[in-house]
Amino acid sequence: MVPFSFGGHRLLALGAGALFWPQRRALLVADLHLEKASWFARMGQMLPPYDSQATLADLAALVVACDAEELWCLGDSFHDVDGCARLPVAAREALVVLTARTRWTWITGNHDPVMVDRCGGTVVGEAVVDGLVLRHEALVDERRPELSGHFHPKLRVRVRGRQVARRCFVATPTKLILPAFGALTGGLDAGHPEIIRAVGPGAEALVPVEDRLLRFPLAA
Repeated sequence: MVPFSFGGHRLLALGAGALFWPQRRALLVADLHLEKASWFARMGQMLPPYDSQATLADLAALVVACDAEELWCLGDSFHDVDGCARLPVAAREALVVLTARTRWTWITGNHDPVMVDRCGGTVVGEAVVDGLVLRHEALVDERRPELSGHFHPKLRVRVRGRQVARRCFVATPTKLILPAFGALTGGLDAGHPEIIRAVGPGAEALVPVEDRLLRFPLAA
């Protein structure tokens, strides 16, 4: 966990692509995209059907490691509106345990704008928590400190002649975009024009590495 300041609060960036908010003992993640593989299977593209179990196992490990009391999912938690209904039994049971253990809040996203059976937790469109706005997709005109997901940012750099890609946070003084946490999620280049448009000039890609937070300026 690497500490940094955002919106007047001390947050911890986790290498797994999550945030921990010590003041609230809250864990924040974005874009789980549970049941993405089964959605593709319905479209005729067969993928290993273990993405939900893997994502929830990683999330459960973080909840224990952080001793989190709150959990905020910043949208696109399921890959489609029927995703929760397709959860395998083991994944559903794991999710029920997690939502019972924490004060769990689902923020809806563009992939899951309607959530009915969600295995526990509370569903909201967005929230304001201690002065921080939590929503799925960044709003260009938002002036309050804002945490969001949606873009799945990844930093791509060339190291010793090889291109290396790492999921990253994208930050300005008032915007913080989380990377996708899901096991079966791609990524958009952190410097992509759509990301820069959403956060504005002066953005940085933040990559937590052990006890350091590497910062990479992103061109406007």
